[in-house]
Amino acid sequence: MSGDGTVGKALDVLDQVAAFGRPVRFGTLLAQSSYPKATLYRFLQTLTSQGMLEYDAEHQTYSPGVRLVRLAHAAWTQSSLAPIARPALDRLSAEVGHTVHLAQLDNAQVLYVDKRNATHPVEMFSDAGKVGPAYCTGVGKAMLAFLPEEELERVIRQQSFHRFTEYTLTTPAALKAELHKIRRRGYAFDREEHEPGIICIAHPVLTGQGRVLGALSVTGTTETISLDALEALAPRLAGVAQAVAADAQAWRFPDSTMQNTGT
Repeated sequence: MSGDGTVGKALDVLDQVAAFGRPVRFGTLLAQSSYPKATLYRFLQTLTSQGMLEYDAEHQTYSPGVRLVRLAHAAWTQSSLAPIARPALDRLSAEVGHTVHLAQLDNAQVLYVDKRNATHPVEMFSDAGKVGPAYCTGVGKAMLAFLPEEELERVIRQQSFHRFTEYTLTTPAALKAELHKIRRRGYAFDREEHEPGIICIAHPVLTGQGRVLGALSVTGTTETISLDALEALAPRLAGVAQAVAADAQAWRFPDSTMQNTGT
């Protein structure tokens, strides 16, 4: 529960509705809410009247409203690497033929901000707009490895360390050892750590002073590409990451005006 008064509580409810990823009924929200029935209903009514939520009277469900979508779009275009990196991602995708991801860190998790599907698309978790774990994804580990030590310790404390597959790193010590190798090598792998059969190579997008802006990855399946073949793409991926970082600093993310926050 938020400690920021009425506004914070209303945002809690907004987050709860959005987290379902589908229209949701009041009873379902109430079952998972920490607020009393009358309080939850009041917040839902206020959010709906302000256009932040939409209520479907026929199905009696709540979903994100048009006003929230407009605000999200404005935030996306002003803070995301996606518009900056779009041309580079298009070129990389056309060259490699495999799935390409662009991600940033968001509250110790991975936010996928853009994606290009493979020539022959494969079903996988990571669509643009989705949030995933940092400790067991290639893009997540690529970003974590280059965070300042104090920031890294904070982010590691926030990881859940759930075992998704037999290859998932499930302890802080194991993750730190892996991040040390990534920092020395310059890029990361996902060795089926998040999804069975899904592997990738990922490279951080870093400013000239080493601040983490995001990460790029090329992803495939164990049936279509090997880790060795992915590693052969490392020089090309590094070049794209450097180009994206240069464009980002020139346009929106100069080192001189932003703190080293890791995002």
